[in-house]
Amino acid sequence: MNAIELLEQQHREVEKLFDKIEKAESEEKQELFDEIADALAVHAAIEEQHFYPATKDARTEELLHEAVEEHLAVKRIIADLLEMEVDDPQFDAKIKVLKEQVEHHVEEEEKQLFPKVKKVHSKDELEDLGILMERTARELKEQGAPRMQVPSETGAAAPLD
Repeated sequence: MNAIELLEQQHREVEKLFDKIEKAESEEKQELFDEIADALAVHAAIEEQHFYPATKDARTEELLHEAVEEHLAVKRIIADLLEMEVDDPQFDAKIKVLKEQVEHHVEEEEKQLFPKVKKVHSKDELEDLGILMERTARELKEQGAPRMQVPSETGAAAPLD
């Protein structure tokens, strides 16, 4: 699967999880939040480690700087949620803000960044990048609970190199 297809597939999976958590009862919410946080942690990691550095050029650099700042905002919300109980009155509000942040980020990537990347990178390049990203995603999941790494990543936006 090429890099953009992989990222778009992950976008759709997280959208479904957000839909589920909005309707969930409290006992189900923790499990769904853990899934969302793990998915977003893996997604951000493969974008920051592989996709963004590989696609950084004059056309994409400004979008990428904004993207890593958006990741930072999302990570900070996840870090807050990791310390909360699902029955905390602020939990649902933070989930809603997290969803809005993610939706905004996804829209910018899919409407602005990805079309630019497709113009500059060949199918083979995107395929090779996708393989690398899938491998890293698998490794992060195998390590277990990728979300637990997020609080250590809230100090500053990820570098683009």
